[in-house]
Amino acid sequence: MNEGSGARAGMLLVATPQLVDPNFADTVVLLLDVDEQGALGVVLNRPTPVAVSEVLAGWGDVVAEPEVLFQGGPVSTEGALAVGWLRDLDDVPVGFREVVDGLGVVDLDTPVELVDGSLSGMRIFAGYAGWGAEQLDGEIEEGSWYVVPAQAFDVFRDDPTDLWREVMRRQPGELAWHSTRPVDATLN
Repeated sequence: MNEGSGARAGMLLVATPQLVDPNFADTVVLLLDVDEQGALGVVLNRPTPVAVSEVLAGWGDVVAEPEVLFQGGPVSTEGALAVGWLRDLDDVPVGFREVVDGLGVVDLDTPVELVDGSLSGMRIFAGYAGWGAEQLDGEIEEGSWYVVPAQAFDVFRDDPTDLWREVMRRQPGELAWHSTRPVDATLN
């Protein structure tokens, strides 16, 4: 990946109005892994109606409200990936791999009792978003994504409906103006 794009683990990709792919239109993606082979992340603002407890016994009591699976992306949708936020940076549970600032990936094969209590938030995603080498850089260069800093709270919002606008609103300068664009730009 090109460092010039700003895409690195722990950053957010926010879909621009140019991105019309239905898998990613109006999405906010948390990047979990970025290297020369490509990038991997999860879509933060696509909750499903499926309760976590229905598909992953024991984890329903650990995840943040709403206690549902989120659609993490179009790749491997039959698999699950969990993102957690450490309660204490000095108390890292077994099965936790930090991405940035106490935010990290939780191995769902870890017994729940070894993780429960050490996280201040956790969310489980069905599938993920993935890009091959240079693919994400190309999409950023063509104007499909804004690359902005993440805040751990972005991952664990009770209601992710307005996440796109909230993330854009807190950006510096002209980038914040995009938060007020109408959903249908032809109405402007």
